[in-house]
Amino acid sequence: MKKYGFTESDFDYIEHYGITVEKISRELEMFEKGITKISLEEAAKIGNGILTFSKEEVEYFVAYFETERKKYSIEKFVPASGAASRMFKFLIEFINEFQLGEETINAYINRQKANKLSVFLVGIEKFPFYEMVLEEIRLQYANYDDFSQDEKYYYFINTLLSLEGFDFANKPKGVLPFHRKDNTITTPIDKHLKEAVTYSDVNGKPQIHFTVSEEHLEDFKTIVSSIGSDVVVNYSFQKASTDTLAVDMDNKPFRLEDGNLFFRPGGHGALIENLNQLESDIVFIKNIDNVAFNHFEEIVFHKKALGGVLLQLQKDIFSHLEMLERSSDINLDALITFVSDKLNIVLPKDFSKYSLDNQKTELFQLLNRPIRVCGMVKNEGEPGGGPFWVHEDNGTVSLQIVESSQIDLNNENQKRIFSESTHFNPVDLVCGLKNFKGEKFNLSDFVNHNAGFIVQKTKNGKDIKAYELPGLWNGAMANWITIFAEVSLETFNPVKTVNDLLKPAHQHE
Repeated sequence: MKKYGFTESDFDYIEHYGITVEKISRELEMFEKGITKISLEEAAKIGNGILTFSKEEVEYFVAYFETERKKYSIEKFVPASGAASRMFKFLIEFINEFQLGEETINAYINRQKANKLSVFLVGIEKFPFYEMVLEEIRLQYANYDDFSQDEKYYYFINTLLSLEGFDFANKPKGVLPFHRKDNTITTPIDKHLKEAVTYSDVNGKPQIHFTVSEEHLEDFKTIVSSIGSDVVVNYSFQKASTDTLAVDMDNKPFRLEDGNLFFRPGGHGALIENLNQLESDIVFIKNIDNVAFNHFEEIVFHKKALGGVLLQLQKDIFSHLEMLERSSDINLDALITFVSDKLNIVLPKDFSKYSLDNQKTELFQLLNRPIRVCGMVKNEGEPGGGPFWVHEDNGTVSLQIVESSQIDLNNENQKRIFSESTHFNPVDLVCGLKNFKGEKFNLSDFVNHNAGFIVQKTKNGKDIKAYELPGLWNGAMANWITIFAEVSLETFNPVKTVNDLLKPAHQHE
């Protein structure tokens, strides 16, 4: 560590932060050596890594979930700590660059090819927050009705974003107005609580867990208390000990103006620690912005179907593990078929040469892991990760959710495989977190620590490099039993930009 110029006060600062010197040393080594990109074997598709079900099969799994759920504690887990700045990015750019009075908004749209701004203005009255922003502007500007159309638009957007106004870009998505019916405005929190009641309710105690930023906790609590739901709501913060050290472009530790080292949040992969704290048997995971005004029944129906798939597979896995532990008469061929065909687990190439005891040991280890069933939707051009067969260090392949940043897209073969992907990861997971004896897995044991990635950012106007932890549903769950199942496109309604709120799924019909 000496070559990086660390001082005694640095070590004190690191200790106070709750981070180990070993962790920092590992990260600095990654910056020096780089991180090996993931090697794709092929895209997972229907019949080759992705399950698809008939209407009757979906109904069976929903019924199975409803029958079996009483035996388990169930919880919903919603990552919700990020601010909504990306959602309003094109509006922030407009406020920063547009000079009212020097050009028209139409001229700005043409000059900047600002198509998103054009869509926003055309649909402005359909946004759930339209009336509340208008009301605030009228309080500030008594002569609002005399404004030109450009002035009205400009002050509307400014009030939406300014610190003195609604400051929406600095708030978490969970507390923003997403939907409106008549005079009732609802937030993503409302929708997640409503969903949680339908599939996490066991003995009248539905549970939901939000990961939030400390500064936004009270906003969440205020909305939850105003809803008056029966859902038990829990919160946690992303642990500071999962933050990562940033470096400059020469891989030297980056320092703030006060001389302190600069740590930044390690991305959603840090939340594996939060997930690891949950006591529930079964956990549904869904992103905060993936909610809808419409299609509620269908969305819930498919969630229950994924839950049924998980409970059925978990029951089969547990019975096999119990037999392996008892070493009673085992039909090894049938077990190998189950592992290969039902769980998509590829056995080591020389598995057939193992002794019988070693085969049993290997199968036991392969089955005794956390399990996740991941909903997949047909790829409609959304940015983000998808399902792939990935090469492992031991010569086998496994199913993984992979982001484009993890792939060497300069390699023509890898680029071709990536482009052949038919499905997209909507972050729609159901997880089994306990083993066949009812004991909690330590989820940290199943992280692929080599699946993180290095990103380039800016801080105080300077270029920096940062290490992002293996993503929650990427490398953080890389060594779980993984099942991909196709779900309806109507279950996937993310709000990545504010204009997504104009889509039919978010508008009162």
